[in-house]
Amino acid sequence: MPGKNKKKDTVKKKTSVSMNSGTKKAWTFPKSTLEDSIKILRAIEEKHGGNPMEAQDIAKAVGFNMSNDWRFLDLLKSANLYKLVEGSGKQATVKIEKLGRNIIAPSSPSERQNALLEAFKNVKDFKDVWDFYGDKKIPEDEFFLNTLNRKFNIDRDRVEDFSKIFFANIQYVKAFKTLNDKQNDIEIRKVSTDTSDEKPKRMFLNTCFVIMPFGNWFNRYYQEIYVPAIKEASFEPVRVDELFSTGSVVEQIWEQISKASVLLADLSNKNPNVFYELGLAHAAKKPVILTASKLEDVPFDLRHLRVILYEIREPDWSQKLKNNITSYVKNAAKDPTKSIPHPFRMEMIQDQNLK
Repeated sequence: MPGKNKKKDTVKKKTSVSMNSGTKKAWTFPKSTLEDSIKILRAIEEKHGGNPMEAQDIAKAVGFNMSNDWRFLDLLKSANLYKLVEGSGKQATVKIEKLGRNIIAPSSPSERQNALLEAFKNVKDFKDVWDFYGDKKIPEDEFFLNTLNRKFNIDRDRVEDFSKIFFANIQYVKAFKTLNDKQNDIEIRKVSTDTSDEKPKRMFLNTCFVIMPFGNWFNRYYQEIYVPAIKEASFEPVRVDELFSTGSVVEQIWEQISKASVLLADLSNKNPNVFYELGLAHAAKKPVILTASKLEDVPFDLRHLRVILYEIREPDWSQKLKNNITSYVKNAAKDPTKSIPHPFRMEMIQDQNLK
């Protein structure tokens, strides 16, 4: 009968739609990197003293207007997949897990280092790929993408996202290793906790890269003034001479500029290397605080930025400089646009609006 045939056709269509919708599997790996997911931890720690916090409040703290923003929900879900927090969804009360606390407030550098590696491997897909390649170097090309699809059943339209997040996580975990690590950048091997013959590990989640001349007095300024002042602002101070190993000097400088949250440049004596690195920092749209022993050393078109002038003949000049650096670094972290020249500042704002 015609009515029955229509009914059958309707059932077939519904079944077809159901089957098609079922072919799209749920994401099995985080859409956000480990570094980005840690923003959730920072927000809870800084805004609520580490105590459980409502999702809507966390959303605002990390830069979103509403907790139902899909970008925030992806970020929060990622933090859950890494097992950094408990609580997911726009109305959730989010609690920092023990693993997350070992990252945001560790008792030692190795505790954070181990926690980061554990968080990375908490994602089964990441761990499976890690274990599969063993000591072998992972290829960053189509062969790797094909392997993800065929061997690990990552959907073809998601393999590039997987690769991007996977390698970004490896780089982030490795950033907390000792600074003289000579392993290949994309080689994923055991993260050693033996520090007997190694330089100190990264202590803070955010770095302040210091650009300045070298020499007896400048070296003393760095160790006795800049380092404690930057640490007081809860940033890790890094200077280029602490980084050099084998490889291109410019590449290492660029890597640190790219990783740094804030930079500090001492323009005293108009050192050409300092100005070159400052140019790279501005091109990377990074906030840079400027210091100088006299205003004449600061180019005219940069004097509208945050500039700290110090006069070594003044009483207590070192303490004043130290206090100013701490204050300026904190302010630059809160409002980075004021420490970026206008053309680059506008590009940065446009980039943020596109996200």
